[in-house]
Amino acid sequence: MYILMGIVFIFGYGAIALEHPLKIDKSASALFTAVVVWVLFVLGREIILPLNAEESMHFIESDLMHHLGEIASILFFLLGAMTIVELVDVHGGFSIITGKIKTTQKSTLLISLAVVSFFMSAVLDNLTTSIVMAALLKKLVGNKKDLWLFAGIIIISANAGGAFSPIGDVTTIMLWIGGQVTALNIILKLLIPSIVCAAVPIAIAASRLKGEVQIPKDDKHKKDHIEVPENEKKLVLYLGVSALLFVPIFKTVTHLPPFLGVLFGLSVLWAITEFLHLKKSNNIRKELSISRTLERIDTPSVLFFLGILLAVAALQSAGHLSQLAILLDKSIGNIWVINLLVGFLSSIVDNVPLVAGAMGMYDFSQYPVDHNFWELLAYCAGTGGSVLIIGSAAGVAIMGILKIDFIWYLKNISLLAIAGYLAGLGAFYLMQQFVH
Repeated sequence: MYILMGIVFIFGYGAIALEHPLKIDKSASALFTAVVVWVLFVLGREIILPLNAEESMHFIESDLMHHLGEIASILFFLLGAMTIVELVDVHGGFSIITGKIKTTQKSTLLISLAVVSFFMSAVLDNLTTSIVMAALLKKLVGNKKDLWLFAGIIIISANAGGAFSPIGDVTTIMLWIGGQVTALNIILKLLIPSIVCAAVPIAIAASRLKGEVQIPKDDKHKKDHIEVPENEKKLVLYLGVSALLFVPIFKTVTHLPPFLGVLFGLSVLWAITEFLHLKKSNNIRKELSISRTLERIDTPSVLFFLGILLAVAALQSAGHLSQLAILLDKSIGNIWVINLLVGFLSSIVDNVPLVAGAMGMYDFSQYPVDHNFWELLAYCAGTGGSVLIIGSAAGVAIMGILKIDFIWYLKNISLLAIAGYLAGLGAFYLMQQFVH
């Protein structure tokens, strides 16, 4: 059953990758894979421990609920952030930003958006940044292939920007909270490698782009923006951005999960928008309401997130990922090669259990606080996920929002991501040689 779980995961992963040729939605493949691998896990435990079947089931159920709690926090964060972004969009808030972007040159626009994504990700996080930037892209770029290319570069930039910040990526947050790295040191050590990681693919992609962007036609939701005064547009935009910026502050002050911060921001924005439209006609109130906004949320993407994270959680519980980490340590041993491979593996499976496995394998006697190993782990796990579109939260979110094809990303973005990943790794190595 142990081997069969791995085989089913590989086939499920293949079905996700071949979503368009198979004509099967990736969300269905992810959910099916998740359920099957957990069933195989249960059956395997019952075969190995037939006399303790009840105790085994209690263990698996407890483990599943533990994983589900962690996954739910991600899903609620995603739902909250997506709702805030859509509410701003419904009120026409993003038109204020897009109206100030005057350039129509593809290369200039790409560089501008990528730089914004990089630094925004460091302040917010890569998931929130990707959701906001995906909403902006839909307003700025009409051609589908250009849209997807811009989105691919934004995924790379957001992941790179999140890697050097203690609050920019889940894995960096884990290492920071766990005490393996300190906030100032991780910024100083990874800022330049992260910039290089983003700059290389941005430069390559921008050099290939010629001409001007095709402006999107009036979208089908344009009626949702009717009769929204300019002052209300600005108010909702500023409140929406403030709600997202408040999340890392909320987490730092309260030490509570980020999803509670984003839900608090959503609740405040919800109440204020209800008050704003209190005296307007029923038709306008309905068009600008949260209930209408929720209809625009991409629920299949949320279910895809649920499926892929549950499937990976099953492999983590069964021991596949920890055995992989031990195998890497015993067969390789070199921290540079181990972390290089961890980065590539994080594009296939979730980087959180990979980092958690590494944190459990090594203690402070081997690698003290702010050791090169932890800094390298933060960089590789944070940026390596860009190699495949489902290798990071930012990639999965944008894949769902903009309907990007897995194979298209593999052909057009993956090599750019690898180039940036290796270039940043080289920059980190040179920095260490210079210091020593």
